[in-house]
Amino acid sequence: MKNMTSRLRQYFSNNPGLVIIAVAAATIILAATTTMEKRISISVDGNTINMATYKSTVKEVLSSANIKVGSKDKILPGLDSRVKSGMEVFIRRAVPVTVRVDGKELKIYTAEDTVKNMLNQEGIVLNEKDRVSEGLKEPITENMKIVVVRVEEKTITSTEKIAYKIFKKSDSRLEKGTTKILQDGQDGEKLVTMKVVYEDGKEVSKIKIGEAIKKSPINKIVAVGTISWFTPARGGRVPYTRKLTMKATSYTANYKCTGKRPGDKGFARTATGAIAKRNPSGWSTVAVDPRVIPLGTKLYVVGYGFAIAQDTGGAVKGNIIDLYFEHMKWERDCGLPVKQQSMF
Repeated sequence: MKNMTSRLRQYFSNNPGLVIIAVAAATIILAATTTMEKRISISVDGNTINMATYKSTVKEVLSSANIKVGSKDKILPGLDSRVKSGMEVFIRRAVPVTVRVDGKELKIYTAEDTVKNMLNQEGIVLNEKDRVSEGLKEPITENMKIVVVRVEEKTITSTEKIAYKIFKKSDSRLEKGTTKILQDGQDGEKLVTMKVVYEDGKEVSKIKIGEAIKKSPINKIVAVGTISWFTPARGGRVPYTRKLTMKATSYTANYKCTGKRPGDKGFARTATGAIAKRNPSGWSTVAVDPRVIPLGTKLYVVGYGFAIAQDTGGAVKGNIIDLYFEHMKWERDCGLPVKQQSMF
């Protein structure tokens, strides 16, 4: 091998002209390769142009074909790409679109194929909740109008007042028309959590998602007087809590009214166990419907006097009061609009 190398050096040293010829041949081969005709196709403006060219780059080819491209037009492969035979060059013209976003209206020229790619190319970043008027996969068309709505959700917790309630309690120890505060009211507090949705900075919805009592309210309790006053025929002032207008009837303890005679078991005995009595200067017995007047209630009957609801009767129903008399002649003499009633 060393002998062969030595012989070649000696050969070319003795024949320098051969070296020049070899270099020239290599140069010619390289130039021929560079300037070789290449057949390519160009797709632009809806047309396909097939052509042969000796140009080296896509930019040179387009210039030689008098095909002008704008700064926003998209060329694939790029302008600086080397031309190869069989190459396909695609040119997508930029079209005008309008994008309204973040309070601005942008006039944009784009050669991107979809709304999503156009927004990405223009540096318009979409957040998770943002809404776009056109679908992100929609193809771009000339003069398309696209609206990006910025959507933001916030969780807001605030303290709200719980108004105390007022409860009124009847008090028979207070005169009617007067009140007394038994317990002062105090407002409570609660924590309310809301989900608030904003679109382009404006609130569009608010939904309560949680509530917790921080401090319970203390309700106000007011005593309301129920006592009124009247002046009976014998004078003085007597308190009362309710005034009723009723139909008055009368009865006695005789056999006709009760079916019992003096000495019989239960004679003159009332429903409460008391002995019926008539005492014009004290308390007399009356029969009532307990659903209207509870047994044991103290009454004053105009024209009859003071009485206690101690008895009931089969015919004493609803708005009727049955007045007890010792003798029927007392009933006739009392001047009350009473009607005799059979008792069973």
